[in-house]
Amino acid sequence: MTSLKLASSGTADFDKGEVYFIGNATTLIRFGGLTILTDPAFLHKGEHVHLGHGIWARREVEPACQIADLPPIDLIVLSHYHGDHFDDVAARELDKNLPVVSTADAIDKLSALGFERGHPLDTWESLVVHKGDATLSVSAMPGKHSTDDAVNELLMPVNGHLLDFSRNGDQLYRLYITGDTMLIEGLAEIPRRYPGIDLGLIHTGGTTFLVTVVTMTGEQGVRAVEITEPRTAIPIHYNDFSVFLSGLDDFKEAAEASTTTAKFVYLAHGETYTFTPNA
Repeated sequence: MTSLKLASSGTADFDKGEVYFIGNATTLIRFGGLTILTDPAFLHKGEHVHLGHGIWARREVEPACQIADLPPIDLIVLSHYHGDHFDDVAARELDKNLPVVSTADAIDKLSALGFERGHPLDTWESLVVHKGDATLSVSAMPGKHSTDDAVNELLMPVNGHLLDFSRNGDQLYRLYITGDTMLIEGLAEIPRRYPGIDLGLIHTGGTTFLVTVVTMTGEQGVRAVEITEPRTAIPIHYNDFSVFLSGLDDFKEAAEASTTTAKFVYLAHGETYTFTPNA
């Protein structure tokens, strides 16, 4: 377990937090004086990203904001290094001194772009971030782009992430981000190691790659909620790029049929989910 200490900047709000949905897997998470940016992708509608192996995807929805509109960022949490998760705009405009948590593969590629404060995590490893009275533990969760090992050899390694927020030793909020994973056996281990997840951000979309699907469909995303057991679940990564074949309606239909006790919240680009801690 490694640690990172950030300079405190004014009074921190521990009474409530928020998740601002920018688009695709890009969100802004703010709580306890910490501001976390996930999977930064800011290309405009109509522009294209390269996903590897000669495959390109067109952005279909304009992101809710651009990097210049963001507040000061403390940390970037990145599922993996693909163009729809860390694009050319992010590479060009983000502060290269920002710490980034991701896979070793992604950290290596970002280092070549000048992002030198990378923190690579293997599954179940953690980075502990301290800022003022707040402590954030970021732990890598199981994730794979495919259940087929041959397909995974063609794709980037993937992490999910578990964000545990605490204040002076008291745990306040637990947030799980699936990353671009399929329904793999390791997901069942997450609620055993980390029970009581408050919020899950679920990557869906049914992304197509060659002749296979490499992110969860809406139905599979709901199944991931049933497995990992967050109290509230928000689907993201569902309509931004031309390679997505399973939209938000698929998720909603499966959610209506599910017996999970999770509350489902649906955000459009530019909307914010506000949460209160458990303490």
